[in-house]
Amino acid sequence: MRISRSALPAIFLTLVFFLGILSGCSGSEKFRKTDIYIESRNGKVHITAEIAGTSAQRSQGLMNRKTLKDGEGMLFLFERDEVLSFWMKNTLIPLSIAYIASDGKILEIHDMTPGNLNPVVSGRSCRYALEVPRGWFSRAGIEIGDKLIIADF
Repeated sequence: MRISRSALPAIFLTLVFFLGILSGCSGSEKFRKTDIYIESRNGKVHITAEIAGTSAQRSQGLMNRKTLKDGEGMLFLFERDEVLSFWMKNTLIPLSIAYIASDGKILEIHDMTPGNLNPVVSGRSCRYALEVPRGWFSRAGIEIGDKLIIADF
């Protein structure tokens, strides 16, 4: 196969483009952490959460992690209220997810199974989702109706 010299710049740019896409899918997303408090009937509960605020971060989420301690989680931020849907592709840790309204009120809590590709869909529009180790909400005394307070916002 012979490639003309005039085609080399286009081939180079195409190669750079695809390498950029592949490197963006490498799972090397960096997440900043923030303190979150949940006002529950039992008082204020603290959690340290990584923030998934970009599309790439939300796509990566907690995939391929082997551990997540109680009191830690990931908060997914969305630009507008919408029906949210999460699955557990490449997720090794059993998780619980809370779907949260724009005012911070927890609307729903669901348990999720590692590797399960069935979507866990919110019953109504939400602004945030918080993933924690499975059962943590219950162990911490957090219930539907409790309110999330994000320290940095």
